[in-house]
Amino acid sequence: MTGQTGASPAVRGGSRGRRTRWLVIGTLAAAVATAAVVWHRKPPAYVPGTEAATSEEITRTLNRSVPEGVPKVTFTEVTTEAGIRFHHFDGTRSTQLPEDMGSGAAWGDYDGDGDPDLYLVNESGPLTRTEAETEASPARSALYRNEGNGAFTDVTEEAGLAARGCGMGAAWGDYDGDGRLDLVVTRFGRSVLFHNEGAGRFRDASVSSGLAAEKGFWTGASWADYDRDGDLDLYVCGYVQYTFDPAAMKRTAFQYKTVVPYSLNPSAYAPERNLLFENMGGGRFREVGRKAGVENTSGRSLSATWCDWDGDGWPDLYVANDISDNAMFHNRGDGTFADISHSAWVADYRGAMGLGLGDWDGDLDFDIFITHWIAQENAFYVNQKGTMAATAKEPMRFVDMADDVGLGQIALDFVGWGTDFFDYDNDGRLDLFVVNGSTFQRDDDPSKLVPMKNQLFWNAGPSKGFYEVGELSGKAFAAENVGRGWAWADYDGDGDPDGVVVVNGGPARLLRNDGGNTNGWLRVVLRGGSHSGKGPATTSFAQNAVVTISAGGQKQIAMVGNGSSYLSQSPPGEVHFGLGAAPTVEAIEILWPDGALQHLGPVPARCIVKIVEGRDLEVSAQPGPKATAR
Repeated sequence: MTGQTGASPAVRGGSRGRRTRWLVIGTLAAAVATAAVVWHRKPPAYVPGTEAATSEEITRTLNRSVPEGVPKVTFTEVTTEAGIRFHHFDGTRSTQLPEDMGSGAAWGDYDGDGDPDLYLVNESGPLTRTEAETEASPARSALYRNEGNGAFTDVTEEAGLAARGCGMGAAWGDYDGDGRLDLVVTRFGRSVLFHNEGAGRFRDASVSSGLAAEKGFWTGASWADYDRDGDLDLYVCGYVQYTFDPAAMKRTAFQYKTVVPYSLNPSAYAPERNLLFENMGGGRFREVGRKAGVENTSGRSLSATWCDWDGDGWPDLYVANDISDNAMFHNRGDGTFADISHSAWVADYRGAMGLGLGDWDGDLDFDIFITHWIAQENAFYVNQKGTMAATAKEPMRFVDMADDVGLGQIALDFVGWGTDFFDYDNDGRLDLFVVNGSTFQRDDDPSKLVPMKNQLFWNAGPSKGFYEVGELSGKAFAAENVGRGWAWADYDGDGDPDGVVVVNGGPARLLRNDGGNTNGWLRVVLRGGSHSGKGPATTSFAQNAVVTISAGGQKQIAMVGNGSSYLSQSPPGEVHFGLGAAPTVEAIEILWPDGALQHLGPVPARCIVKIVEGRDLEVSAQPGPKATAR
């Protein structure tokens, strides 16, 4: 979320004789009179999309008409019928920044039954409430167990995961290597770490692990084994050093013809540092952000993701910052990182919110998509690996091609948040989902924020780019929401990716993909093997393993656990591929984080493949009963 203020242009003039002087004086007088009237007149409210549709602005030349061949896939909102009854926030906003940043969602198979379960993060209510009032709030984070038939059961209380407070993000990760997913929940205040005890129960390990020692405004969380020692480390984004100032509540500014309270402008507050928790074993973490060089003290960070962009075996880090330069850190392999933000051409000073990573053009490297605040366009950093020469000093280069491929201009009227690549029609090309929702308050009811439509971008291939096809993809895209978090998963097991949207101050939205499984698909579930204790190792859920498949004359690549969206997470330990009409996957290649390379296959399309490092694969044919449960 970003804030801006405008300045009036200076008036310049000169004189050529008395007539000219009187003309200038008269003109200035008229201008002053007109300005006086305008100054006291409230400008009309900004309505997203209206100006772009009626003006002749130069960016309209970038408009794109939807081509033939758009897949006949719809998304159906099935939240209530699936058993999810979740409402974000209780009570009335007190017009404070943490309240409006919203919350995220995390998919993960916490009970090991093969189905992705869902955790939804909540904010218990306005920050003006007392601690006792917050604990009594009906708005708490919730765990929904996937029953395997398209339905969910709320098991929050029995699991011990009813976290209250001002919740932000969530991420599943097996930090102690026992084969069960644990859960971190970031908050405005102190983050919470829940250890999975098995049998559906969790224990609060926040204090014993050391995470609770850090107090601040914590947002995105991303797990990775950055030092390749076989256990998960944790990176936590810090946003701003927010403090409540009653006097500041009376100060306002105009942003795009809208009155914005000072307390909602992140530029009014100093940036918060970011945290890197090194896993020390025994359930303990040590904060080493400054020592490792990834503290990013100048960035107002909201999302971060790990990815080995240059293919040297070490996971690098990219951080999306609001109204401050984004940051890219190259892993040196010795516990420290080099800041290569500018040399990689990704030090982007805009209002960055969410992150998506994927190989959109099939050239077998990973590209970066970033959502932004209104009037800033979204960014699309295409990896130039193999195109531009890399050096030890400049190992990576990216170019923003958002406008070239239809992802820039179309976002000018929106405030983007959660996002990720996913192949919703299973044609073998990665598409994009973008969640939108304003940070402006409604004129008719300032206690509420302005809703916006979400966007679905269909990938028509490298030569054509992306096309927004929401209007063609079901009634779910006609509904407006104050969207924030987004994460996808094939929750009903029918072979196509579904998704969930977290709405700030509203009900969650579960969107079922209907028709995406017309094409073939492959779900690859990975687990790490045993570790000798010497050299690099693979974590239990194979974080940052790279999977390459060959099918239908095409190669595709995916990395385990590299999507961060906005405060959200898709299922760890697995990847999904669309196969189009290909009946068979000829080959599967896995580059494990410990450096081992494993070749497997062939396998049939439309199946789930489970692979434990060093062992043969297990194939589960699909679709089963879940695919027909409608």
